[in-house]
Amino acid sequence: MAIVMDGFHLTIEDVNRISRNNEKIEMHPDSLERIKKCRAMLDKKIIAREIMYGVNTGIGEFSEVVLTDEQVGQYQKYLIYSHAAGCGEPMDERDVRAAIASRVNVHCHGNSGQRPEITDLMIGMLNAGVNPVMFQHGSVGACGDLSPMSQFALVLMGEWEAFYKGERMTALQALERAGLKPEALQARDGLAAINGSNCILGMGCNMLWEIERWVKTHDIAAAMTLEALKANMKPYDERIHQLRGFPGAVTAAGNINRVTEGSDILKAKGKKVQDAYSMRSTPQVVGSAYDGLKYAREQFHVELNGVGDNPVFIPDDDTVLTGANFQGTPLAFPLELMGLAVSTVSVLSERRMNRLMNPALSVGLPAFLSKGAGMMSGMMLTQYTAGMLLCEQRILSHPAANGSIPAAADQEDFVSMGMTTAIKTRQILNHAYTVLAIELMAATQALDFRELNPGKGTQAAREVVRKHFEFLDDDRPLFEDINRVSAAVRDWEVLDAVESAIGELGSVEK
Repeated sequence: MAIVMDGFHLTIEDVNRISRNNEKIEMHPDSLERIKKCRAMLDKKIIAREIMYGVNTGIGEFSEVVLTDEQVGQYQKYLIYSHAAGCGEPMDERDVRAAIASRVNVHCHGNSGQRPEITDLMIGMLNAGVNPVMFQHGSVGACGDLSPMSQFALVLMGEWEAFYKGERMTALQALERAGLKPEALQARDGLAAINGSNCILGMGCNMLWEIERWVKTHDIAAAMTLEALKANMKPYDERIHQLRGFPGAVTAAGNINRVTEGSDILKAKGKKVQDAYSMRSTPQVVGSAYDGLKYAREQFHVELNGVGDNPVFIPDDDTVLTGANFQGTPLAFPLELMGLAVSTVSVLSERRMNRLMNPALSVGLPAFLSKGAGMMSGMMLTQYTAGMLLCEQRILSHPAANGSIPAAADQEDFVSMGMTTAIKTRQILNHAYTVLAIELMAATQALDFRELNPGKGTQAAREVVRKHFEFLDDDRPLFEDINRVSAAVRDWEVLDAVESAIGELGSVEK
């Protein structure tokens, strides 16, 4: 069933279905009427020569330059040309689709002033799988993600390049193969296509969807390690966390208890009175990630269903308002938090994994999980890999959202740098998949040295890991094993197996 866009009810899950699953979309009839009403107001004001920013004036430092009637008709094309000044590698096609979908939802409010033909073409491109080539670098996260979104607008005009069915080709070829025709931009059309933080928004929606699943997978890895280390599970009694009151901690503790339920290992005697922090404070640390994720989702949901544009047109009041609804800071802050959260939870993962490796800390496990310590190094070097990734995560956790560099002759003298935040948060998350994979490998290897049976959820995860990582008896190169298990984490193979065995794990409230 197609997702109906009306400007008010789009969710992060909807964006995921559009970007990953190529779910079809359509515009609500009420939205089409709002768009037409807004455009009629705009056309009336153009005829009356009313001064409107970005319609019959330049933009940025040139906002005081009034265009002639003849220039108004040509200006949108040159606006897009001048702003398509990015560089680097193309954005992931899924992020491109998410950005365009979020822009369609802005248009559905009927406050952007574009012709309905522009929004129709955007919907047609999404439904046909015409995904513009949009470079990652170039946006400062204010006045919208102008540079990458201008590459998208070039495709609307039949210029530049796009991906279609896995092939990169000219935009005109892609549109023709999809049965679509380009549009010549008229007054306001170009700026309405680009003037919002939609690349940050699209990338962030996709990451938030992944981070939620990554944190749940973390809870599985933590549960496996706790079993392998014969942990004292009193710190996971939900009453402790209910007394303090943070809902994320309650969720994390509950997940770990469910994964380990039925464990014979944890029933055995000989536990410490109190384990190290990395073992007993997992709910508090990971719970903070869950609580932060809830805040981030709320921020992104507001932006998904708001009018991120400038100027905005209010037909009922016959009014045009200029402001700064393109500003990326409301998105950059939660993404900075998510980068910090993922990198911090990754540190916790590595610290638990360290205890599996260290014979002084591992409660009887062989050094570095090797049967032949000395001759064999076991899993020693996998910790090096995790450590390198953590170091880079920490560097990337330095905020970009306070890194404003003025632009446009100081007319745009504060910018969010939210696109930089989105790019580095993606890098943090990509590394996090591998850090978690290494803990899963170590925990699985450790459990094979224990004679008692683990919990039902732990066993389900263990079986998935063993499909990609055979028991390490004699030393062998492990890079392929790491890559395979990382892919199993990234593809949610571990999470799906555990939830199939014990039911859906807890997460944030939607």
